[in-house]
Amino acid sequence: MKVLAFIVAATIFEAVGDAVMRIALHYHVMPGRILLFASATVLLAMYGAFLNLAPVEFASATGAYLASLFIAFQIVNYLFFRHTPGPGVLVGGTFIVAGAAIIYFWK
Repeated sequence: MKVLAFIVAATIFEAVGDAVMRIALHYHVMPGRILLFASATVLLAMYGAFLNLAPVEFASATGAYLASLFIAFQIVNYLFFRHTPGPGVLVGGTFIVAGAAIIYFWK
């Protein structure tokens, strides 16, 4: 469970950091843009730290990482940009989550 907490935290940092970076790229007021870039940099550094500090070999955590990343990106995409996933994304995401469950629980 501790491993899953590290992975979920890392994917949240990655998804939010990516969204903040996307906002910074289109922000036109320079002081705000610099602050957004700095915030995105910190969030993406936290993503890297949490993912690499997870007490597990990365190869064994790949499935859980990809599934949580997909879910985090969809949630952040909606919260930051009000974009809802279409049917293709939802069906594909179902396969991603199912595949991750197979990888994670197959022992």
